[in-house]
Amino acid sequence: MTMNPLRNRRFTVAAAAAVVLSFTGAGFASAVPADHGDDEIVVGIKFDQPGIGLKTPDGKYTGFDVDVATYVAKQLGHDPSDIVWKEAKSADRETLLQRGDVDFIAASYSINDKRLQKVDFAGPYLLAHQDVLIRADDDSITKPSDLNNKKLCSVTGSTSAQNVKSKIAPNAQLQEYGGYSECLTGLENGVIDAITTDDSILAGYAAQPEFKGKFKLGGFKLSNENYGIGVQKGSELKEKINKALEKMVADGSWDAAVEKNFGPAGYQNEPAPKIGVIVQ
Repeated sequence: MTMNPLRNRRFTVAAAAAVVLSFTGAGFASAVPADHGDDEIVVGIKFDQPGIGLKTPDGKYTGFDVDVATYVAKQLGHDPSDIVWKEAKSADRETLLQRGDVDFIAASYSINDKRLQKVDFAGPYLLAHQDVLIRADDDSITKPSDLNNKKLCSVTGSTSAQNVKSKIAPNAQLQEYGGYSECLTGLENGVIDAITTDDSILAGYAAQPEFKGKFKLGGFKLSNENYGIGVQKGSELKEKINKALEKMVADGSWDAAVEKNFGPAGYQNEPAPKIGVIVQ
């Protein structure tokens, strides 16, 4: 197994702390993070997005980002058993990377200029688009403007919902819930008419067995979301991960992961993006 560069740095810090402790006899070492071991790699993912990144009740991890991260980790010299999965909520991702709490993050992490000021990105490895999810038997929403006067759901504070309100369908009746699962319940029960966020996230939900045949994607492509793998600023992992992603596409593993996680929802995914090419 190859020694991870971040793991090397943590080991050096821990070793230095041990030297200090041997001279002082104080409890200084308790303030130093414990090293996770030479073979382990810590990867940030979402824990609550079916089809993307999900921690199941039995403690397993599933989703497209999980499959991508597992493939990348293997190319970096780590078996699946070496991976320590860490939850990377949207608001915490930059902090996790900057503190060195994770080696990389694959968590529906869109590349944008604001984030690039704080972290680096490998990829992109998926081009997603903002879209809507509607009931399978609903023929009243066939284009974005049809969302006017419809009850539109997204999570509280979502930029996706605000984008529809400000640019696409200003007369949409915005309903903000605490999570997408609540939106799905409302959509299923007819309380709301559509859900909006990235099409990959929507496809992940729609692909779950309990929702088979109940929902469909609008296919509106309301924005471009270039998913990248986040790493620390200046990390040498960026180029190594890029090579791993190129291999994943070349050997067919990328297509297989897309079909496995999104296929049941009829997700019309974009071809694998070119490394370093950001679609505006």
